[in-house]
Order: sequence, then structure tokens, then C-alpha cells
Amino acid sequence: MRNLSLQTPLAFKFALLFRPWHRSGSKGGLGEKMKIAETVTFGGAGLDRAAQLRDDPKKLDGLFGDATTKCLAIWRGKPLLTGEETPELVLLAPTHPIFDDATEGAIFLGRDENGAYFARDISAWEPDELPETMGVFYDPSEQHHPDVPPSHRFAELRGFMAALTPLEAELSATARAILNWHRSHRFCAQCGQESVQISGGWQRSCTACNAQHFPRTDPVVIMLILHGNNVLLGRSPGWPDGVYSLLAGFVEPGETIEAAVRREVLEESGIKVGAVDYLASQPWPFPSSLMFGCRGVATSCKITIDPTEIEDAIWVSREQVTEIFAGLHPTIKPARRGAIAHFLLHNWLADCLD
Repeated sequence: MRNLSLQTPLAFKFALLFRPWHRSGSKGGLGEKMKIAETVTFGGAGLDRAAQLRDDPKKLDGLFGDATTKCLAIWRGKPLLTGEETPELVLLAPTHPIFDDATEGAIFLGRDENGAYFARDISAWEPDELPETMGVFYDPSEQHHPDVPPSHRFAELRGFMAALTPLEAELSATARAILNWHRSHRFCAQCGQESVQISGGWQRSCTACNAQHFPRTDPVVIMLILHGNNVLLGRSPGWPDGVYSLLAGFVEPGETIEAAVRREVLEESGIKVGAVDYLASQPWPFPSSLMFGCRGVATSCKITIDPTEIEDAIWVSREQVTEIFAGLHPTIKPARRGAIAHFLLHNWLADCLD
């Protein structure tokens, strides 16, 4: 850790808190030689996606019927989990009664030494009541399906993503993203007819005009913008009170990542950015983005926000970020743990961005 962050008693007291951290777990670990950047939540556990099997229906049917195969149940974007203090992703047999509510075939996610993994969307199931929070930015409600034990419930992935093992995180993020694509792309973009799911769930085909459609991923830049000892933070309307994060925005067609960083920061905060370099990426299945974490050096410091883009933007010192992460800042709360913004700020404090 750099000396600057150790100049105050508070920073020294919490120095251990900001050392590099790695998630682990017997259900899928990360190799010791992987870069810190690859330990971001949803960064992957080395799952073999076995793409060569997607167009081999016989082999997929064989895997689907294998006793070692497990299947994820997803309901309206929510994975099924169990456990309170240490939530775990629930993996069921493909023949489990809960999948009677599935309306399309299973998605082949991949395999590892323990067997194959599939996912199915059971959004057709209707619980006894739907909360008002369904469909909002963060839905804290949980739903219990009658075919699983009382401890099992469907819950918002944002709420427990950082508690999952790398394998659980990769499986749930992949399943959520691709099932959302299927729900929103049922009809052919070329002729308007309903398409069908093929290739193990990784493609849709139009039987009317023979157009082929593939899952989309939207590139997004998220920026650690620095000016001396300070970092630029902002918040969007509708976020929980006091929560600030790094600025972010979609990459536009014909635009490089570096240009997107400079444009988005200027549009949202009025800050001009010079040098830009890439730090880390994160699949973000809300609904289907790939976050490109970048570091940028500000060449100006006067903030002029665009209120149509963000609600507020502020410069925060390294020492203040230390307080925020320690839960001691009087007004500012940190980005959600598991999000790449939290990851980048955490490793900036630890001076271990690689």
C-alpha cells in the first residue's frame, strides 16, 4: 500500500481491510496465477462452455439425462438460492418438477469435472402475489416455489452476487443474461415472425425467413477518474440515499473504449479526461452488459453536471474513500459489493490495480 494512504491513523487502522482479496470456494476456484483484475465478481471460474456440443443434439440430450447434470431455475431474472448468512445457488436435477413451468428448452451453460450445467426459465409460474417492487432497479422481495423446500427462494442476483463462489457467479450471470435475451428477442428482427431456440440455447432461428439471431452484449465503460489524490464519484436518480459510485456509460457505435470514457465523463460531469488505460472487465447481466473498467486522468477539476444524466458528482479524497469503505463517512455510502465500481475503488485504495 502506498505511503500516502497510511499517513492517517484511520487509514492505518483499516489497512488490512483494503488488501487484495480473492473469492474462493470448493464449487469453483480461481487459479493462483490469474490477475487481480480477473477476480472481479462474475469474472469466471474457468467453466468449459464446450461450444462444440451446442449443435450436437444427441450429445446434449445425453448430457441432459446424465445423473451428474445440474440445472439452474431462473424466475423473471431471479436465480434460486438457499441459505441466509452464506447464500448458495441451488442446482437441481433437470427432471425436477419445478421445470414443468418452463416454456422453452434448456440452455446449455457448460461443464466441468463435476458434470454439465443447464438453465431453464420458469417465468410462466405465477406466485400467489406479486410485490410492488417487481421490475424496479432493485427488487428485495423473494418468492418461494411450492415444489422446493421452504429454505429455497428466488431472489435478486444483485443482493447476493458477492457471496457466491466463482462458479456459482459465472453460472448465474450467464443464465440470467441469455435467458433475458430469449425473453426480449422472441420475434425475428428481419420479418417479425416468432423465432425458435436452437444451438443449445445460444441462437434463435426464424422458420419464416431463415434469419439467424445471436445473443447480444452491450459494451459499457465505467471510469476511475483521478485528479491527484482524488477520485470522481457520482450518483444517478433513484439510487438509495447516500450511495455514490464511479461514472459509467454505453459505448456508442464507431467509438473506441478510450473515446467513450472521455465523452461520457465530459457529458455527465463537465470534466475533461486525458490519458486513459484499461484495468478490468466484468460481465454484468442487468440485463446484458460487459463493463470495461478504465482509469482516466482528469485534466480539469470544475464539475458541471448534466441533470438529465446524473443527480450529483463530487471529488472524494483517498482518505474519504477509506472512511466510506469502513462505514464511517457521515453522508456517503459505497457502491454495492460485487459491482466493478466497488472492485476498482477497493483495489485503488490497496494500490494493487494491475
